[in-house]
Order: sequence, then structure tokens, then C-alpha cells
Amino acid sequence: MAIFALSDLHLPLGIDKPMDIFGVRWDNYVEKIEYEWKKNVSEEDFVIINGDFSWATYLSEALKDFQFIEALPGKKLISKGNHDYWWETLTKMNTFLEENSIKSVTFMQNNAILCDGVAVCGAKGWISPGDKAFKKEDEKFYRRELIRLEASLKAAAELSDTIIAALHYPPDQVYSEVIEKYNVYKCVFGHLHGKRAEDYRCNNQNYTLVSADFLKFSPIRII
Repeated sequence: MAIFALSDLHLPLGIDKPMDIFGVRWDNYVEKIEYEWKKNVSEEDFVIINGDFSWATYLSEALKDFQFIEALPGKKLISKGNHDYWWETLTKMNTFLEENSIKSVTFMQNNAILCDGVAVCGAKGWISPGDKAFKKEDEKFYRRELIRLEASLKAAAELSDTIIAALHYPPDQVYSEVIEKYNVYKCVFGHLHGKRAEDYRCNNQNYTLVSADFLKFSPIRII
């Protein structure tokens, strides 16, 4: 058993919104994801998809995207990103999975999943107050997501001493302090693309950027 991560898939199979407008690296990216995934992941493995899974606006529009990953090897753990507008309550999403025979997907929200002795939990996170784009109205969302992160970490700590935390936004110092309080083994995050991803630097080797285009659409093994 291995645990991989790959965020920001931005799958467009249910709507007409391809990513190639963002540069040549996104050409044929769905095919690249499928090829790299099948090359690296086996059926007993887990893959964390920490946000921006689908471009769909509504859950029903995301069906083809879920069917696409259902056909890929492994068990998929999905948390929310800033573009996952399709995201609903856990009850509605789990009903959607059941009705459409999607059996390899589990959602992470204020909870933790035990993966062969490793606890995986996820939260969206938020833009940091230190970012020039941060606005006054972001403050409440920033704090709310911090509470959700800690709730997820508490749930993970009850399951295992080995924890993987999956965020969508890169963690800032405040978020990192909460993560490190729980002795997290690895923190994965996404959201960054292009030059922002290439220029990102983190002094903590336990933090890994897993945006799909940054990884050339190949899931990276975390453990």
C-alpha cells in the first residue's frame, strides 16, 4: 500500500472548460493524468486529491469526472478547493456516489480517513493575510478554515500517530503552527500554478506542493 497525492486536476469532462488556455503544459492534460496515474498507482493504493478536482458548477455536472477517476486504480480521498463549486453537504455527495456506483471515492471534510495505519485528513485552507490579495472579508473565512483544519487533525490524531494533512491553499505560519502541533508526518497542498508554483519555496521538507501541472500530471508518492 502506498499513498499518493495530486491536486488541481481541473477535470472538464462534464462541461466545456479545458485548461489549455492556460498554456501548452495543459495540452491533452486529461490523457496525461490517466497515463501517469495508471503507470504509478495500483488498486491497493490511496490517492489524495486535495482540491480543484472538477470544473463543474453543480454536482450533477461532475458525474463524468467522477466516472473518469472511478475507472482509475486505487482509492481516492477528495477534499475541497476554491474552484470546487459543485461541492455539497457530505450527505448529498455520498448519496450522489451511491446512486452512480462510485465506490472508490471518499470525501474529507472535518474528518479523517484511516489508510492502513496512516490517518489522512483534509481542509481547504484560505488565502493568507500576508498575501496582497487578502481583503477584510477574507478574515472570517480564514479563521473558519483554520478551525476546520484543527477539527480534522484532532480526528486524525484519534486514529493514528502518523498523520498526513492535505490542504488546498499553501499553509502560512499560523496554519503551519497548528499542523506542527499535531506532529504531522507530511502536509500536501496545491493551488499554485505556473510561475507561482515554480517560484514557491518552503524550508520545511515535510511540506509538498502537489499541483497537477507542477508535477507534470503524475501522482507523487507521499508514503
